[in-house]
Amino acid sequence: MPEVTTPYATGTPCWIDLMAQDQQAALDFYRDLFGWQGQPGPAEFGGYAVCELNGKAAAGIGPATAPEGMPEPPTVWTSYLATTDAQATQEAIVSAGGTLLVPVVDVGELGRMLIASDPQGAVFGVWQPGEFFGAQVVNEPGALTWNELHTSDVLAATAFYGEAFGIEIEPLEGADSYWELRVGGRAVGGATLLANDPPGTPAHWLSYFSVDDVDSTVDALVRSGGTVLAPPFDMMAGRMTVVADPQGAPFAMIKPTPM
Repeated sequence: MPEVTTPYATGTPCWIDLMAQDQQAALDFYRDLFGWQGQPGPAEFGGYAVCELNGKAAAGIGPATAPEGMPEPPTVWTSYLATTDAQATQEAIVSAGGTLLVPVVDVGELGRMLIASDPQGAVFGVWQPGEFFGAQVVNEPGALTWNELHTSDVLAATAFYGEAFGIEIEPLEGADSYWELRVGGRAVGGATLLANDPPGTPAHWLSYFSVDDVDSTVDALVRSGGTVLAPPFDMMAGRMTVVADPQGAPFAMIKPTPM
């Protein structure tokens, strides 16, 4: 199992979570689909559940809540980028043209976080580790394996994420209109044009989960009330699909091509 035991480098996607209208239903769905184990957490953390895969933290699922008079947050997976200084990163995000949605907040002794959107509107989180550094298992069936930015302006995204996190966005050799996000010379995610999404789709980050068999997992998802947004297809990185859970949160699944 690809186990992560040390903090992620600044700019690297390090965690994902979902705020669900029905937290227990989401926990049950992803347990059946990916084998995650999780239950609502302490009230001091809003009942947030850390879901584990074979005993290692894989993702978070919390109840969707909002301050009185504010709309409920959308049911989407949020990708978190690592930092060593959340306050400094918050200032860099604003300076680079991003928008703060949730300013820096302490999460007990676990770490510090914020939520923001880039200038094109893609929402992301930022995580500064304390006792918790993020996903402890990745690139394994049932675990996160890729984070992908869908943007209307790759040049603007390159400038923003470069200034705020030091991320480099470079064309992927052999691919048409696809870019790699690189930290310290290492690929940590991807970027693609929003024009490839259905009309009206806003800029966003898409989470990919690895699976052993895309087609059979899609069948299981549909039986559990999920929706297929892009039927399984083969591409250079493997066989993949884009789907949504029963509460509408979109995500991708992929069986990577063996290296």
